[in-house]
Amino acid sequence: MKNMDLEKDLIARAVAGEQEALAEVLNGVQDMVFGLSLRMLGLVPDAEDATQEILIKVMTRLSTFRQESSLSTWVFRIAVNHLRDVHKSRFDERPLSFEHYGADIAGGREQDVGDLSGGVDRRLLEQELKYSCTNVMLQCLDPQSRCIFVLGTMFRLDSRIAAEILETTPEAYRQRLSRIRRKVANFLGEYCGLSGTGRCSCKRRVDYAIAQHRIDPGRLDFQSLQRLDDFTEAMEQLDDASQVFAALPHYRAPQQTRDWVRSLIASREFGTVLQDREEAVCG
Repeated sequence: MKNMDLEKDLIARAVAGEQEALAEVLNGVQDMVFGLSLRMLGLVPDAEDATQEILIKVMTRLSTFRQESSLSTWVFRIAVNHLRDVHKSRFDERPLSFEHYGADIAGGREQDVGDLSGGVDRRLLEQELKYSCTNVMLQCLDPQSRCIFVLGTMFRLDSRIAAEILETTPEAYRQRLSRIRRKVANFLGEYCGLSGTGRCSCKRRVDYAIAQHRIDPGRLDFQSLQRLDDFTEAMEQLDDASQVFAALPHYRAPQQTRDWVRSLIASREFGTVLQDREEAVCG
């Protein structure tokens, strides 16, 4: 049986109310959903909340999936529509811009901060700051531009698939992605040391980041997430600046999210959701 046939069979069993099949569907997409949520929202706690909300939408709408595209494309579309409308992250209260971020780097205030590592390996702190900073840096883009950049550069989706998710044409998607990459590249080239030319250094900024509560030596969120090494192929060639983002690891959803999925499917509410969905279809 081909992969597409296996997927159709799995979805049919999940829609029919088979808990194991539904668990397999949700487990199969939760890492992807969490990774997209993290890139779009910048912070692990916000990404965890959004992942749970998106997975509920996937579960309750699965019977409407017409299988005209792959399951992952369909889930991406649900996730993108949800994340573009999220207005409860920390960055909605204090919006970022490349100008603001650049001014913070240029200010040189890290020179006034002493050692705040608390004995934690500074190499781990530098890595934590790199992952945190690059995710936060994405918040300088508006939600639509951020989504285009993330799909094209970090998930490396084929332009046809990304365009389908965003309900545009491949040509329009590629043009906008190219403009956004240039904008990001200009910032990286001037400010980010990872680009090879920028003035900022994760090593130098660690203590300042701790003082600003951007990273916490007692809770290294990015270090605690198990990495994934699989990347999809893309039509677009990445420029050097985009490689700063493309080289970042993919992550598994946190263990508490995996536990939440299992508890949701095993709960009384799961049966209620299935019953309500069947009544809605019949009605």
